[in-house]
Amino acid sequence: MKCMRISRLVVIAALFAVAVSLVAQAPEGTAKPKPEDTEIWQPIPAVVTPGATFAEAPSDAIVLFDGKNLDEWVSNKDKTPAKWNVANGLMTVSKGEGNIETRRSFKNYQLHLEWKTPESITGSGQARGNSGVFLASTGPGDDGYELQVLDAYQNSTYVNGMGGSIYKQSIPLVNPGRKPGQWQCYDVAWTAPTFNDDGSLKTPAYVTVFYNGVLVQNHFELKGQTLYVGKPFYKAYTTAPIKLQAHGDKSEPLSFRNIWVREIK
Repeated sequence: MKCMRISRLVVIAALFAVAVSLVAQAPEGTAKPKPEDTEIWQPIPAVVTPGATFAEAPSDAIVLFDGKNLDEWVSNKDKTPAKWNVANGLMTVSKGEGNIETRRSFKNYQLHLEWKTPESITGSGQARGNSGVFLASTGPGDDGYELQVLDAYQNSTYVNGMGGSIYKQSIPLVNPGRKPGQWQCYDVAWTAPTFNDDGSLKTPAYVTVFYNGVLVQNHFELKGQTLYVGKPFYKAYTTAPIKLQAHGDKSEPLSFRNIWVREIK
């Protein structure tokens, strides 16, 4: 009887997988896609308490921001010098100036950056300290590949769009977000996708993310660019800048510090 129960479960699981596959392959019809189509709200990642310290830049790192200036950054729109606010060792988002990106382009790398929202942050959900680290910004008109930056402390939103998520693709394993006003940290290992001569995908992108020292993305295989609306797809590129987002929400802007990158040859 025990083996029979297991066999029935296997059959049920197989039938469910087939049904899901058929739904995924079914034509979408003429209905216009909506952002909500790709939002996931359950299950909510468990909350964990992170450690207290962050890493300093190693000797072979390229320092992208050391608290002094924006020499390593340009406007994502027109490549002019970045105009976010720099004061007291911090770089603060200037929403009216738009997204910024690194002057240099990268392929495979290790990235470290620290960020915080104001202690008095307002708003909720996606309108609460929203920004993003685009791990490969392939152009002003492209969504690229986004690691979501968002207040994750007692802030309800769709879980594939919360802090620590690969936006609309991968839910973080846990939620180690600190309270607003406290520094948060991302450590990222990015393996860029590769493409054949005809532009078709050769190998997909992979990403590993530690959020406040806690593993939240474990060598996740991306399905393509991280889109706000619609299904992900790959678009061929070789190297690309790293982009930081000036999101259009109405909450107080967040700040960054101690950003560095190590190229992986």
